[in-house]
Amino acid sequence: MYSQRTSFRVRYSETDQMGYVYYGDCAEYFDVGRVEALRSIGFPYRRLEDEGMMLPVRDMHVTYHLPARYDDLITVFTYIDVLPSVRFAFRYEVKNEKGELLTEATTTLVFVEKGTMKPCRAPQQLIDALAPY
Repeated sequence: MYSQRTSFRVRYSETDQMGYVYYGDCAEYFDVGRVEALRSIGFPYRRLEDEGMMLPVRDMHVTYHLPARYDDLITVFTYIDVLPSVRFAFRYEVKNEKGELLTEATTTLVFVEKGTMKPCRAPQQLIDALAPY
């Protein structure tokens, strides 16, 4: 299992009238975690695009436990539990500074060829980069 964490502060524009992070903005937090996880293994998302692949989201499941608020320092923990094939699954936990679990989620992405949008296999270099974990 590979894991990586990314921390940042909640911006005012991400909150709703109750002062909580708007639930839809959590998808962006997962995206940040996913992109940084790939970057940390030396395989930035841009490299996938440069090699003619894209990764559209197939599904996302989210459980909200506690709200995050403006200026909270939150950490997105991103986990890759299974080596990718045509699909690429990610698991996330979002925690606040106190270590409280705010949100849990999973996303499944699909490798597709950029020109045709047809499914394809994950690049072997990416699988090799994740294999030690």
